[in-house]
Amino acid sequence: MKIALLASNPNLYSNKRIMEAAASRGHQVEFLNVADCYVKVANQASEIFYLDDRKLENIDFVIPRIKPAMTFYGSAIIRQFEVLNVPCLNRSDSITTARDKFHSLQILAKHGLGIPTTSFANSSYETSKLIKLVDGAPLVVKLLEGTKGVGVVLADNKNAAESVINAFRSLKADILVQNYIKESRGHDLRCFVIGDQVVASMQRQAAEGEFRANVHLGAKAIEIEITKEEREMAIKAAKVIGLDVAGVDMVRSKMGPKILEVNSSPGLEGIEGATNVAIAEKMIEHIEKLKS
Repeated sequence: MKIALLASNPNLYSNKRIMEAAASRGHQVEFLNVADCYVKVANQASEIFYLDDRKLENIDFVIPRIKPAMTFYGSAIIRQFEVLNVPCLNRSDSITTARDKFHSLQILAKHGLGIPTTSFANSSYETSKLIKLVDGAPLVVKLLEGTKGVGVVLADNKNAAESVINAFRSLKADILVQNYIKESRGHDLRCFVIGDQVVASMQRQAAEGEFRANVHLGAKAIEIEITKEEREMAIKAAKVIGLDVAGVDMVRSKMGPKILEVNSSPGLEGIEGATNVAIAEKMIEHIEKLKS
C-alpha cells in the first residue's frame, strides 16, 4: 500500500513513528509537507500537485497530521484527496470541527456526553453574564483554537476573570468561558481512540504551580486503567465528532467524567512513553483493516 503522511515537520516524534511503523509493515510511505501541496479543481479534471509540478496519484491512503496554524489550508488539501476518492485517516470536516472547541462541545452536549458548563458570547458587555453562566469563579478562559495548553487561563476570582476575558476581547480573540472542575486538581485523562477502541490511556499530572496538564508544559504522564464509562465516553466522543483517530481529554468530577477536548492529531510521544503501547503500529493496522 502507498501511504502519504500529510503534515508539516517530518522530524516530529509522532510523524517519524508513523512513517517507521508503515515501512516496518511493508508499506511504501511518503512524507508530504502540506504547505507544498497545491490543487487544480476542474470538471472531470481535479488534481493535486506537489512541489515542482509533480502530480500526486496512485496514493492508497492519507494520514493527515495538520498543525493548528494550517487547519484551513490543510483541510482544503484533505478535501481534494477526498474528491479524488483517496481515503483519509480523519476526514477534513471532522478535523475542522475538532479544532473549533466550542463547536465540538456543542456536538458532545447534543449527544449527551458530559462536558464542563461553558459560555460563549460576542460582546464585551456580556462579560459578567458569561461568568454567571458557569457559576462564577474560579473559571477557565480558553482560546477557541488554542492547542497544547496555549491560550488557556485559570481565573481565581471574579475580578481576575473579568480582566482576562476583556484582555482577550481587546485582541479580537474568540474565547469560551468554562466552569473549573476543582476536584480534578490538575489531573486529566488522555484516551487514545483508534476506530472503535481505546488503545491506550494515561493520566497527566500538571507541574507544580500549574493547572494545565499538558506534557509540553511539564506535566507527568502515567498509564492508568480507565472505567467502562470513561472508555465508552471516549469512543462515542470520537465517533460523534467523526474522527477515526482521536485523543479524548477528560477529567473526573463529582458528577462523573467530563470531556474537555477531542483532538484530531493527538501526539504519540507522551502516551507511547507512559504506556509502552505501540500506537503508531496500531494506526497502520487500522488502515490495513479499512482497506481490506
